Amino acid sequence: MSLEEVKIIPMKGSCFLSFPEMKELLISELQNRFNADFKGMESFGDLIYLPNYELAQDFSNAPYWASTSLFNPQKIEFNSIGEAATTLKNIQRSWAPYNYTCFRRATLIQEKLPYVNLKVRKFPFNIPHSEIGLYTLIDEHTMIAASKTSTSVPAGRIVYEENHIDPPSRAYLKIQESLVMAKYFFDVELPDENSTCFEAGACPGGWTWVLRQLGSSVIAVDRAPLVDSLMKDPKVKFMVHDAFTLTPEEIGPMDWVFSDVICYPERLLEWIQKWLDSGKTKKMICTIKMQGEIDWPLVEKFAQIPNSKIVHLNYNKHELTFIHVGE
Repeated sequence: MSLEEVKIIPMKGSCFLSFPEMKELLISELQNRFNADFKGMESFGDLIYLPNYELAQDFSNAPYWASTSLFNPQKIEFNSIGEAATTLKNIQRSWAPYNYTCFRRATLIQEKLPYVNLKVRKFPFNIPHSEIGLYTLIDEHTMIAASKTSTSVPAGRIVYEENHIDPPSRAYLKIQESLVMAKYFFDVELPDENSTCFEAGACPGGWTWVLRQLGSSVIAVDRAPLVDSLMKDPKVKFMVHDAFTLTPEEIGPMDWVFSDVICYPERLLEWIQKWLDSGKTKKMICTIKMQGEIDWPLVEKFAQIPNSKIVHLNYNKHELTFIHVGE
């Protein structure tokens, strides 16, 4: 097969790549939030292909549990690694792989494509706004590819170089990821030495640790203390309290307000509205903890708050993240 004989076959419908170990949640979301037609569904590892469901081209309503969604996917049949790479380059410059089979072959194809940073990241970093496609080998001579995807993050996943020594908990990865996403969506500066932050449910201190690494002062509230190093930090004011019963007027103006509290989404939504209505902050990042079956109309209430985004982070579990940056 020469390059002229490479077959590019348009595929009806859309493809969705789930976050690792989140495929069932993605399927549930497509069923219950989108009423997607699953007739003819095919799975390729964590990639779901729905031939009878087409996503809006602007990705305004892409599923949260998909790390990336693919518009106008194509099946490409090729003979050699060179043919595969040249075909992708002829479509557009930037591509990221999703690999679930033929790993060595996929690596060799990627090496022939223009450079894209697929390495683990160090916090903080800036997400580029340039488009990136996604391809996946389904056998040695066939791939599924889409030049238009719902994110400019390769395969939709931010993966950090982890610090296994200093942070009090792995939850620190969530705030690092959500702050980078806030900058990407809203072009906002991250907290710094001139920022004062309020954190609800701070114990043992993973999020507070990140904020202190950025130089910010933190008012941390929980019923249990933080780790000793943070309790002794002069720029951390710790309060033993139920953070949700403290009013914004009692706390005062804050540059950022954060919450990773385990609570019902209804209570979190009420608390967020209190802060935003008070005018005491314009920037919030909160984890929406799901309780059993997801109440999609309730999630939509979070999404409808002006200047807000709902995302599923790579480091989220059965939860979503609310990001608000007001004007």
